[in-house]
Amino acid sequence: MKRLFYFLFFIATLLVTSCGDSFDYEYSDYHPYFNFHNDTHQDAVLSTALNPQAPGVFCIIKYAYVSGRYSFSFENNQGLKSSSPVWFDAIDLKLESWRHVGMNNGLIVGYGNLDNPAVFFAYDLQCPNCYHPDAIPQRPYELKINGTGIATCSNCKRSYNLNTGGNIVTGQPGRKLIRYRGTSTGPFGILVVN
Repeated sequence: MKRLFYFLFFIATLLVTSCGDSFDYEYSDYHPYFNFHNDTHQDAVLSTALNPQAPGVFCIIKYAYVSGRYSFSFENNQGLKSSSPVWFDAIDLKLESWRHVGMNNGLIVGYGNLDNPAVFFAYDLQCPNCYHPDAIPQRPYELKINGTGIATCSNCKRSYNLNTGGNIVTGQPGRKLIRYRGTSTGPFGILVVN
């Protein structure tokens, strides 16, 4: 009788743990180690997404190499863009932040608007179902974000909800957004994504 119990317990455990095609981890195993000191840069567009009192505002972070200098650009889902490049300072150069802006030059950060207190989210800008870091040639599949916190891929037509952890809300089934651990010390503080 005891053997039968253990056998049934073993079978039940296998059935419970084997459901589904794959297991989605909450966070990516790729770590961008991105640090940005908005306490020194004072970028107003980025600060809109780092304010827990204004949930639902998300900001795209990218870098560029212009005229021999590195810079960041910021654009939020409410239509605001940085009016000029945010040039790297000594801290950015030391941290080599430009090497760590997601998998292919792009992060999305902001507080979701469905929880109280608001949850801080950090995502990769690339569509997780279209972008492959090992593909040759490597092609970008950047997401577009709208004012309600929905990110859409123009290639596969999937839409993801930034407010709920990056799950698919329209389109074919697939992987949810690539999510990173992120923290912010406030609108004009330090942003860390890893």
